[in-house]
Amino acid sequence: MTRSLQAVAYRRPSVLESSAGGRRLGLETSRGATPTGAADHPRFFAGFLTSPQVASAGLLAVADVAAARYYQRQLRASLDPVVTGNGDRLRFESFSGCGGVYARLDVLAPGLDGDEVGHGTTNVDVNNPLREALSRIGSDDPLHLRVGPEELAVTTSAGPVVEKKVPLPDRWLRGFAESQVIAADFDLRAELPVAEAVRFLRALPHGGGQGARSGPRWVVPAGRGLRPTTRAVPGAVCLPGPERLIALLRVLRHATALRVYGPAVTGAAATASAWEAVLPGMRLTLTLSPDASRGFSGEGGVLDALAADEAAEDAELVSVLLAWEPRIDIADLAASAGLTPERVRAALVRLGTSGRVGYDTAEAAYFHRELPYDAERVERHNPRLRSARALVAAGAVALDGAIGTVTAEDGHVHRVRDEAGILSCSCVWWARYRGGRGPCKHALAVRMVRRGAALEREPVRVDGGVR
Repeated sequence: MTRSLQAVAYRRPSVLESSAGGRRLGLETSRGATPTGAADHPRFFAGFLTSPQVASAGLLAVADVAAARYYQRQLRASLDPVVTGNGDRLRFESFSGCGGVYARLDVLAPGLDGDEVGHGTTNVDVNNPLREALSRIGSDDPLHLRVGPEELAVTTSAGPVVEKKVPLPDRWLRGFAESQVIAADFDLRAELPVAEAVRFLRALPHGGGQGARSGPRWVVPAGRGLRPTTRAVPGAVCLPGPERLIALLRVLRHATALRVYGPAVTGAAATASAWEAVLPGMRLTLTLSPDASRGFSGEGGVLDALAADEAAEDAELVSVLLAWEPRIDIADLAASAGLTPERVRAALVRLGTSGRVGYDTAEAAYFHRELPYDAERVERHNPRLRSARALVAAGAVALDGAIGTVTAEDGHVHRVRDEAGILSCSCVWWARYRGGRGPCKHALAVRMVRRGAALEREPVRVDGGVR
């Protein structure tokens, strides 16, 4: 697995302090992106939390996921959560060390009482002493939140006093991209009142990684709750590795409802799903990969967008129009960019591969953020994409109507069939996954060559005419 060492530096540790007027939670920020460019320690908010105990539990849940490996539990990994200021809310995000669980706490405007929320993205320090202090937050004392340094002075030449170095796997970065592409196909499938949510979540297995061994579980709406089913019936939602929802237990007693999201069921194969705890002034969402042993990084949902040269050009144009919007309006963005909504969506997928957009299932909309590390390598280190480009460069692809023939590096010939825009292949990858984990390298190569041929056939407009 390709990985690098990610250095995250802070001027001081985040702390929870007590004072005569209540408690003060100071979350320290690292280097990040802002509308005015990169900043060493950006400041996003200073004010009170309207539900301090709930916010503390939600932040701990996000930190729990960052420190967890739900598969191969003997290995530990932890990266500080990412915080984004979107002007009207704060978003705290993390990814599990195994790459199969994405967590996000959205602290919305009703949950904040203070200064305006800034714009930008960075890491925020959540250390062990802070975790212990947050776990003791009560419901009575007011809690003042500061995200960023107390003063906006430039860091002294002595530099930051806290530095963490964490292995950052490429598959972890690709997971951020894949999870937002997958979530964009989700719809709300069920909403449980709090009593039913408590009953359902507390009845789930929460240990031992049993979900990975017993296969996918399914649930289906039944009255005001959910009931298990052995089949992927229409309207069902996959619950892969139910023990991975354990972080929701942090906030369960504060929740007002549980919302469940998933894609339309088209077969028996396991799918990803999202589970959202509705909280006073905020939301905590966990998105689960299709299997506890299967991270988001290999799902292949971004490959088509990465393979399209026009998507790269469109992404450059769309990127300059983003302004840390909490909710990206595709129609408005299309009008501003002079592109079709379909091309804007493809551009957003492309931007998602470098962590520049996420997807909010509750609002069914993309949002702008900039991950505070080198996520551009996601494309460079995607093996299927690299292999497909190599096949095209070697002239290994031949087209004959709806059939594409690809001569692989080992001399084997694979046939790729195009049926109404859906590609299938004769290779082992396709036989194993049937398109459930994105296109194989041969299908990607054929799609690249077809797009190139189509562009060559397009008429060129010169002085109002067509040549």
